[in-house]
Amino acid sequence: MKNIVLFGPPGAGKGTQAVKLVEKYGFNHISTGQVIRNEIQEQTAAGKKVEACIARGEFAPDDLVIEIVKHFMATHQDVEGSIFDGFPRNTYQAEQFDLLMQEWNSEVDMMLSLEVPEEELVTRLLLRGKESGRADDASEEVIRNRIRIYNEQTAVVADYYAAQGKHVAVNGVGSVEEIFERLCAAIDKLK
Repeated sequence: MKNIVLFGPPGAGKGTQAVKLVEKYGFNHISTGQVIRNEIQEQTAAGKKVEACIARGEFAPDDLVIEIVKHFMATHQDVEGSIFDGFPRNTYQAEQFDLLMQEWNSEVDMMLSLEVPEEELVTRLLLRGKESGRADDASEEVIRNRIRIYNEQTAVVADYYAAQGKHVAVNGVGSVEEIFERLCAAIDKLK
């Protein structure tokens, strides 16, 4: 079982690429952002707690995200592997994730980090906001706040996995297919 963290700032293309990787490799895909949005739509207790945070462009609380991932891992053990999209978001989550993986005699095999310049991210997210209606993608101010929080709190996770020899930077600019080919080339080296 391969476990891959698909990493990058908001708008880097993690969700788009994760779908393609799932199709090619048969991995499970957990998008913590989508899971949380589903919780909000269903107005669960957890969804109500994080709704205000997301509206401000902030991330969901660590303990909630970790619990979501733990539940996912518990219910998806008989698979080729998993793509984790949007998790972990900080060093604490990465450390807790390593502990979770150890419980299942597994580990994160690789972090694929999509590298995209900030102005490209803003352009992509504003376009996605128009197409999807997502409130957190409709305001340039909220988008820039999300990118700022990513740079301050999340980018350091790459250092955590680099220290383990698991970080692979991937150019996230180009066509969806070009980026996909770069990701596949990195994954294929795991075999």
